Amino acid sequence: MRHQDDDTHPAPRAAFTAADAFTLRTALDALGGVRDLDTLDVACGHGGTAALLASGGARRTVGVDNCPDRVRRARASAPPSATVEYVVADAADMPQLGPFDLATAVYLFSHAPDRAALHAMFRGIRANLRPGGRLLSLVRNPGAYPRVDWSPYGMRILDRLPDGDAPLLKAQFLTEPPQHFEYREWAHADFAEAAVDAGFSTVGWQPSRTPPADAARDEAYWTAYRAWPVSSLMTCTA
Repeated sequence: MRHQDDDTHPAPRAAFTAADAFTLRTALDALGGVRDLDTLDVACGHGGTAALLASGGARRTVGVDNCPDRVRRARASAPPSATVEYVVADAADMPQLGPFDLATAVYLFSHAPDRAALHAMFRGIRANLRPGGRLLSLVRNPGAYPRVDWSPYGMRILDRLPDGDAPLLKAQFLTEPPQHFEYREWAHADFAEAAVDAGFSTVGWQPSRTPPADAARDEAYWTAYRAWPVSSLMTCTA
């Protein structure tokens, strides 16, 4: 099962990934940061979020991904000052690595191929959190295709196919050349159901936040993005 297709690192950085990073950093700041916390990043990809947690002063940071090559590249690209452990494991069958105070997951759940795997992912994360621990997850917003064009923000949905428990969307990152990827269009209610089933006591949602406007991306640009952003932030408490 593939967790992600470099969702966190299309290069050069697309507008939606800049908004995702700003949203996550803002949420971490609102929680008081991660200093002296034990942190877990699931579907860590090339290690960007894990490095962010480590650089924020986390006591321990573990990145998990099911792709050995991504884990190898994450280890190779980690800043010298960042102390991060990397583990090759599938989120739907994650070993006991904690306990942790905080877990992050960027677009992990969109790659659950069926409902059983989706629920298993949430259970694995919950089992690795201490009571009162938090999960912060960026999840894709459903319902955009074919009404919304995300091309100005760095990605395009090409097709939507009925398939199993959730529709399969075929998409591409608008890099040179474009990078094709697929993900499942789960409803937010599906994520919430899986979180509650896993034992999370609270489930909440926060809208995407956007970086300050600049010469390249003015306020009108970000206002249009916020009207229908690529993602939302899901927050769960163990």
